[in-house]
Amino acid sequence: MSATELTRPTTAGPVVTRFAPSPTGFLHLGGARTALFNWLFARHHGGQFKLRIEDTDRARSTQPAIDAILDGMRWLGLNWDGDEIYQFARAERHAEVAEELIARGAAYRCYLSTDELKARREAAQAQRKPFRLVSEWRDRGPDDAPPGASGVVRLKAPREGETTIEDAVQGKVTVQNAEVDDFVLLRSDGTPTYMLAVAVDDHDMGVTHCIRGDDHLNNAFRQRVLIDAMGWDRMVYAHVPLIHGHDGAKLSKRHGALGIETYRDELGILPEAMVNYLLRLGWGHGDDEFISRDDAVKWFDLAHVGRSPSRFDIKKLENLNGHYLREADDARLAGIVAPDIANTLDKPLSADDMALLTRAMPELKPRAKTLHEIADGALFLFRVRPLTMDDKAAALVAEAPTGLFDEIAVALSALDQWTTQTIEEALRELSERLELKLGKLAQPLRAAMTGTTVSPGIFDVLALLGRDETLARLADASQMRASHQD
Repeated sequence: MSATELTRPTTAGPVVTRFAPSPTGFLHLGGARTALFNWLFARHHGGQFKLRIEDTDRARSTQPAIDAILDGMRWLGLNWDGDEIYQFARAERHAEVAEELIARGAAYRCYLSTDELKARREAAQAQRKPFRLVSEWRDRGPDDAPPGASGVVRLKAPREGETTIEDAVQGKVTVQNAEVDDFVLLRSDGTPTYMLAVAVDDHDMGVTHCIRGDDHLNNAFRQRVLIDAMGWDRMVYAHVPLIHGHDGAKLSKRHGALGIETYRDELGILPEAMVNYLLRLGWGHGDDEFISRDDAVKWFDLAHVGRSPSRFDIKKLENLNGHYLREADDARLAGIVAPDIANTLDKPLSADDMALLTRAMPELKPRAKTLHEIADGALFLFRVRPLTMDDKAAALVAEAPTGLFDEIAVALSALDQWTTQTIEEALRELSERLELKLGKLAQPLRAAMTGTTVSPGIFDVLALLGRDETLARLADASQMRASHQD
């Protein structure tokens, strides 16, 4: 079905939600959460979740932004039903509705000039009053139109009484109708405005529940006027409070408000961790902190969406990510971090390297909070000898007891089996014989094996490196220690 052939079901059907991002930027945190809530609500009710790209701002809408939004949605696992809909392609349909509203007497052509509008706006500012347009063209016929003027099309908003919306999140919200002006539907060049396009598309897509940020709450009252004027079925509105920073201020880049792709590519966050974190930003299920996707679909409702802004905390996201790293499949993690490791080493990982990386995951992931920490922690497995050491590691090797690395090499060479258990037993026996605390032996040994002072348990490190590589690195360390002594 093409974008211009959308029709609303004529009978009561399933729940239909939508996510409607503007491709003037990448998929940000707030947008991702809105998409998630709409997806969960639709899936919970066995309904449909649709995606609409609101690309009517042709000057600012870009293909890279569209691609990033689609990519981010797929990464989060928020699959939409049917093809994505592009709003710009439906401009003819939007204009058709505007003309029908004129025919119904619910809209009119307004020929106020730019200068006239500016003067009235400045007069309202001078009187410190909100600007509410009262156009003399509201009740005049087309025969009075100035010659050659195209004008704009405005909706006739009610001027008396009030309108109440029973919002599924905010509760009952009432606005005096006098506060809703005769907003523009079609510009003088015939292009539709955002307010018209959104209302028409929501109707034609059969949207039953509009879940979005509460910065759109005022728009709901304008769109309700249009919906009622057309005699269309009303949607259920659910306006979700925005996300704030840890300090309570509006979320910005200094709080970590970045595109979703940044959390994936630069911060090393797993999609299941991001989904779980976004879910808990403004919605809760008792004291449950770790919520699987299946449980989220089973439990999600609008009744438990909070009315207060939630606060974004990058540390909490990383802690949650650590949990999902520990739960993740080892081969899957190896596949995700391998490009990061290969980029650092400036060489691809072989099949044997990948097998080693997978075997190492049970030791690498328990202490990591991000994928990048896993990648950094795995580098020691693939570094070329002699190792380049950081300053602390180099100092530990240089200051190790004389002959320590040779003693370790002898003890390990005698092992019949190369396992974590046999390695630990041999090194503990050596520690006792040398009357050296195990930590005093393990610290320089870790430096010699990894080039750093941080790694998985030293016995696991040696088991993963294998006998030949371990003994070769011990020989390098012994030579380094000897050259320092000279």
